[in-house]
Amino acid sequence: MKRVLEIGHIVAGPMAGLLLADLGYEVIKVESPGKGDISRRLTGTSSGVFPFYNRNKKSLTVDLNSKEGREIFLKLVEGADIVIDNLGPGAMNKLSLSFSELTNRNSGLIFLSLKGYGRGPYQNRKSLDYPIEVHSGLAYMTGLSGRPMRVGGSLVDMAGAMMGVISILNAEIARNTTGKGKYIEIGLFETAAFLVGQHIATFQLNKRELKPINEEGFAWGIYDFFKSRDSREIFIAVTTDNQWRDFCQAFELTVCDDPSLDSNEKRFAKRGFLIGLVAEKMSALDYSEIMDKLTKANVAYASLNRPWDLLTDLQLSSKLSTETYNEMKLLIPSTPLEESALGSPPMLGEHTNDLLKSLGYTEGEVKSLRERGVV
Repeated sequence: MKRVLEIGHIVAGPMAGLLLADLGYEVIKVESPGKGDISRRLTGTSSGVFPFYNRNKKSLTVDLNSKEGREIFLKLVEGADIVIDNLGPGAMNKLSLSFSELTNRNSGLIFLSLKGYGRGPYQNRKSLDYPIEVHSGLAYMTGLSGRPMRVGGSLVDMAGAMMGVISILNAEIARNTTGKGKYIEIGLFETAAFLVGQHIATFQLNKRELKPINEEGFAWGIYDFFKSRDSREIFIAVTTDNQWRDFCQAFELTVCDDPSLDSNEKRFAKRGFLIGLVAEKMSALDYSEIMDKLTKANVAYASLNRPWDLLTDLQLSSKLSTETYNEMKLLIPSTPLEESALGSPPMLGEHTNDLLKSLGYTEGEVKSLRERGVV
């Protein structure tokens, strides 16, 4: 089994570790004695961060600021395949655990460094998911005029981690031939810029500023929320001309043969009229009737859910994984991979003794290290 050492906290690093853990890698989460990952202590709306991003891992506590702690880590590196780090810029260098220093112990090591900014003028600048959303324009496009908003999930951190794991897998393919490792650096800013790339391109093509996406509208004539007679919110997306004909006939609209609506470009130009027409029709039907007609017409739609509504969702409920955290059973979405390993998040330092013994430390030496706060 390939071994990953994760020096990660909060989302980006732990997300990369989670993906590799679910792919079957042994992921060892390296944490500070007595403290651990910052997300272990998050409360309120962020209390689910640690249990979600850290399941199926092992936890090793070690003080990397101490000489003995660094030596423990270096011994682990000798038998590791991958190191993940999302500490602040330069933190690993200050610990004398840079990529060049680690490869002295293991020339085949792949090192993923997740940072706020990649190489460039801002490379030494600390940052987090939301400041990056603000800098990249993602918060502007998500929000309303004069009111930028955060995306409803840590998507920049998660996307950066995904880019990192893709790069790791590619580096592993190369290592099979060369035997050499690789240093990989992923910037959250560069990741977010990629996420808004279509808007950057649109601005240049249209030669005008864009409004936030929820004000500008989308490129389809019918792509919006509607309310049923029984006050259910439903989003309907009609994106092709064939879908328009099927949708129009299913709901017996009076404009099905109108040539001024026979293409999406024409429907988009008359979007205000169409939205009003469809809204009136939907308000006269119960949600179950609307859903039945849309299903038969094979038109995309979605009920407005809150995340916790998915616990009873027909599509997802059978695919939820069970884990134990703080003596509670939690249901969480599995990684949508073909095969996904299962496991609960570790208690702080849960695997420290076993891992140190595997490195050749005796029980007496482990006890001494604990008493001196090294592990």
